Amino acid sequence: MIRTLTGTLVWIAISLITFLQFGPQVAASPGLCTGPVCAEDMTRSAKNHWQLVLRLNDQRGHREKVVMNCRAGQLSPLYGPVDRAFATALGRRACRLAGES
Repeated sequence: MIRTLTGTLVWIAISLITFLQFGPQVAASPGLCTGPVCAEDMTRSAKNHWQLVLRLNDQRGHREKVVMNCRAGQLSPLYGPVDRAFATALGRRACRLAGES
């Protein structure tokens, strides 16, 4: 009984060490997410520091590049394949995190 318990604990320890060593690269999150919409990449606009360029994707496989105006709290373009309610909330959250709100 003790030998089985010790073997199980050793197996758990090895699994945990392996996960901590290799797991984060494999199980990395896609980026900043709000609901079904995630931002893969966020950069500041070259011309205006209050604008963020976001590459968005959703669970249905739609991909889109948008510009978030942090001063106005608005996305450009106003219409697209990615749900604008979640995309706008994600953009506003990104602006807060970037210190532009």
